[in-house]
Amino acid sequence: MRAVLMAGGSGTRLRPLTCDLPKPMVPILNRPIAEHIINLLKRHQIYEVIATLHYLPDVLRDYFQDGGDFGVQMTYAIEEDQPLGTAGCVKNIAELLDETFLVISGDSITDFDLTAAIEFHQQKQSKATLILTRVPNPIEFGVVITDTEGRINRFLEKPSTSEIFSDTVNTGTYILEPEVLDYLPENIECDFSKDLFPLLLAKNEPIYGYIAEGYWCDVGHLDAYRQAQYDGLERKVKLEVAYPEIAPGLWVGANTYIDPTAKIETPAIIGNNCRIGARVKIEDGTVIGDNVTIGADAHLKRPIIWNGAIIGDEAQLSACVIARGTRVDRRAHVLEAAVVGSLSTVGEEAQISPGVRVWPSKKIESGAILNINLIWGNTAQRNLFGQRGVQGLANIDITPEFAVKLGAAYGSTLKPGSVVTVSRDQRNVSRMVTRSLIAGLMSVGVDVQNLDTTAIPIARTVIPTMSVAGGIHVRVHPERRDYILIEFMDIKGINISKAQEKKIEGAYFKEDMRRSQSHEIGDVVYSSQLVDCYGKAFEKLLNVDTLRNSRAKVVIDYVYAVSGAVLPQMLDKFGADAVVLNASLNKTAISNADRELLLTQLGHVVEAVNANFGVQVSANGEQLILVDESGFSIRGEMLTALMVDMMLTANPRSSVVVPVHASSAVELVAHRHDGHVIRTKANPTALMEACQKNPNVVLGGSGETGFIFPQLHPGFDSMFCIAKLIEMLTIQERSLATVRSELPRVINRSYTVRCPWTAKGALMRYLVETHPAQNLELIDGVKIRQPYDDNWLLVLPDASEPLVHLYVNSSDRDWVDETLRDYRARVQHFVEREQENYRLDM
Repeated sequence: MRAVLMAGGSGTRLRPLTCDLPKPMVPILNRPIAEHIINLLKRHQIYEVIATLHYLPDVLRDYFQDGGDFGVQMTYAIEEDQPLGTAGCVKNIAELLDETFLVISGDSITDFDLTAAIEFHQQKQSKATLILTRVPNPIEFGVVITDTEGRINRFLEKPSTSEIFSDTVNTGTYILEPEVLDYLPENIECDFSKDLFPLLLAKNEPIYGYIAEGYWCDVGHLDAYRQAQYDGLERKVKLEVAYPEIAPGLWVGANTYIDPTAKIETPAIIGNNCRIGARVKIEDGTVIGDNVTIGADAHLKRPIIWNGAIIGDEAQLSACVIARGTRVDRRAHVLEAAVVGSLSTVGEEAQISPGVRVWPSKKIESGAILNINLIWGNTAQRNLFGQRGVQGLANIDITPEFAVKLGAAYGSTLKPGSVVTVSRDQRNVSRMVTRSLIAGLMSVGVDVQNLDTTAIPIARTVIPTMSVAGGIHVRVHPERRDYILIEFMDIKGINISKAQEKKIEGAYFKEDMRRSQSHEIGDVVYSSQLVDCYGKAFEKLLNVDTLRNSRAKVVIDYVYAVSGAVLPQMLDKFGADAVVLNASLNKTAISNADRELLLTQLGHVVEAVNANFGVQVSANGEQLILVDESGFSIRGEMLTALMVDMMLTANPRSSVVVPVHASSAVELVAHRHDGHVIRTKANPTALMEACQKNPNVVLGGSGETGFIFPQLHPGFDSMFCIAKLIEMLTIQERSLATVRSELPRVINRSYTVRCPWTAKGALMRYLVETHPAQNLELIDGVKIRQPYDDNWLLVLPDASEPLVHLYVNSSDRDWVDETLRDYRARVQHFVEREQENYRLDM
């Protein structure tokens, strides 16, 4: 007799285990389900097997090949284009089925007596015999009703509760005569249960049900998958185990080392070539595949671990599934019913919460707590907040469901009934995220002042005037158009403190969000007259008469952003001669390459209209690039030094705030005007806080972040910067080209090196320990100064990515090049050595 093995299923409900495996190849007790089925067929003298394949067909075909190594003869039939259904794919191979044959599902575990079922079929002279079994809850299966002779008289496919007239269900195993296939059409999708069997019943063909004794489990979902493993270990089903039983209930493969101090409860399976470390505790029900390493002091509470996994020291796995080649690092926890897909990494001290599923090839960062399925993104971070707010890939990392939860987490750190402003840029993706944040805030009883599409400088200006608990601004990331950036602001409009960020992260990761009753749900109010409020504050800090009498002509490129809807009317109010480019709103972000083309175009327009200068505005009104009258673009460190020079010329003996990595040209400029330079950590919040905390500060920021004018509001503001530039150039009777030519010549170069999170602390310690203390500054990262000049090197760890940034500063270009080359090699060598040590420790 031949058997048809139905092995085409994709196993959607078993994902992520079936993302790179067809369902019949998912292992039970370290052997594929299909292999257990073939062993069952052999026990009943069925040696010819035809496997019907559709999803990832090569996986099963490459494993079994011609079947010789498994004691059978294998033939394959592949559904190339579209699946034909359970019956259609068998009809497709009808020419191979010229006598009684058996059809068996490739996704169930059973030890039914197939011989007895075949004898029953022959005795009844049946055309089709369904092997049935009794189950406690038949709702998920097709119910079959038979008479006292076993003849089928009714089918109910997945009945409702009120339709359950029997507990005998269809197991997907059939004994058929070849002529029943004549009832099926060619190359049309059709099903045994829905199409063929009801048709045979209607034609009054003899069709019987054989109620089998024994074990049967439809491995259709993850709970059933785990249960089938445990049942196999407890010998509730007769399965062949691939390894010798070295003690009652303990099967161990060849070339496996188990440390004498390890404690193993039975039943348990440990595969070939495994290494079980010192003091490991393995509880009963644990299944460990081949080539698996378990680190010292790990605690395994009934996990199912596939081949090639590496489990770190002191890791804890509880009734979870760890797929092929996955690494679970030291002290990580994977909790009940969690599933980690193949080739993933769970970082040190990370935690995967109960029931969470991680798709293949993902990375859970060290210390992260993962509470939601990780499907689309590549990484689960240990922190929500990075260098500047919460950021991630739009609609992949930052999804509507993520934003709802984030809004609820933030709102839960505030008192019920608090009011929060929410604003955004004009992009559609920002609108989607904003609406989700608002829903989360409302769900925890927080009211929302919706500022809608608003430039972020305006949002920061109005927050202190509105008696709110804080604000949120959503926009496309200034540097990556496929990223979303969400910034949280306090009652002053400053980005929230690290302590407040930690509170939000705590609520998010611990899922410690309150739930408001229906009458406590927050409200949404739309605010108006925002521009008027901002304009009044704007006007107070400018010499309006100078602006109105200025003969300056300025070309402003708004790059299709929301600031283009605000600034033109304000400059027009002051009588400024402004040529406006690209001021219409565009709901999709433009690329960096397109932005550079617009900048080139801006330079040409400035020259053509004989303008005093040009400006390209970006980052929703926060950042800018200047173009002088010759069309030369001024950005980065040159822009920082230029703005410091102009502000200190207007306000001598004042203070400016810049990030730790800013060029030493700032100090040289400040010295000309008896000014004072305050350096801060390289993040926007630190710059904002320093501008508010220190007296006599007239400017903060850099060409990279934008510029803060503390008397206006605590954030970065390119719109005010443009008006202030017109005022200062008019009063000082200077041109941008002149100011640029007078700036000190300082070389400031940077380079970025990849550095794993686990190596960052060690690298910083190494740098501190290998350099004289008197040469070090530790404001942020490690800055190494030369004793007698302004030469310095800064090694700055990235707050959001596994990177470190090297900054080298000097008036001597050769020293900059040599130092950057030297320290780049040092850092790379140190990182490689740390990674090698880490691998050896594992």
